[in-house]
Amino acid sequence: RECFDFGGRDVASWFPGHMAKGLRKMRASLRCADCLIECTITLLSGTHIPLSGRNPVLQEALGIRPHILVLNKMDLADPCQQPVSIGTGLAGWGPTVTALLCVSLQIVPLVAKLVDSSPRYHRAESNEYSILVIGVPNVGKSSLINSLRRLHLKKGKATAVGGEPGITKAVLTRIQVCEKPLMYLVDTPGVLPPKLGDVETGMKLALCGAIRDHLVGEDIMANYLLYILNKQQQFKYVQRYGLAEACDDIESVLRHVALTQGRTQKVKVLTGTGNVNVTVLNYPAAAYEFLRDFRAGHLGRVTLD
Repeated sequence: RECFDFGGRDVASWFPGHMAKGLRKMRASLRCADCLIECTITLLSGTHIPLSGRNPVLQEALGIRPHILVLNKMDLADPCQQPVSIGTGLAGWGPTVTALLCVSLQIVPLVAKLVDSSPRYHRAESNEYSILVIGVPNVGKSSLINSLRRLHLKKGKATAVGGEPGITKAVLTRIQVCEKPLMYLVDTPGVLPPKLGDVETGMKLALCGAIRDHLVGEDIMANYLLYILNKQQQFKYVQRYGLAEACDDIESVLRHVALTQGRTQKVKVLTGTGNVNVTVLNYPAAAYEFLRDFRAGHLGRVTLD
């Protein structure tokens, strides 16, 4: 397919009350913040949308502090999209984005360097660093905080994580991640723009789990994913699901997904002799499995932007 037909659909705006409340609290917390760490879409499947996975509302509201952009798990993203090329694409986001990272080991020293070289205003006499961790839903903010705690304090996780958007629903208390220098990170709820720019951006966010699947529809998401994989000549799904060759027919692909992954269901069929239980393929479950394999990196190293 040369283009994807969205059938006149539009991605529902997903800006529930906890997002609006979270953004207000983040603005209030900015007075006590020395630096921002922004995570882009990463999940388990790599940096799929380093550009679409950013929220301009956060940039406008909070972008007056030193700003570090963190890209996690670059090893699972498309190898043709190297950090340097992605960084070039982000150049238009303003001078506050001062670094591009993919290794958690670099974060604490870089934060200390940036904060020490920037005006701290009313916090000049404080010997501790307070950092806001921001980003759209389900990008690994809580996971990053827990990772830094394990790395520098040798302690377990301090904040809940999950594979669904919306796990963090409130700005939490400060969490210490390092002793020398004394550094605290503040986990924040994921915030999407109140109005998504276009349906394709929304679809990319949905594929990476920033929008709950049911708001968009697993069927159209799976179809769009197949379109993207074929367009980028990412054909790992052919071998994984036992297809003879690549194809654009999502129903055929989901049939093979259901067969290979055992996604079936029993339904009752009324016959002339009574009810009969028949085992049929579960296409909605197959679509979810297809999306989950993509998010886990099983369908190749893909960058959607």
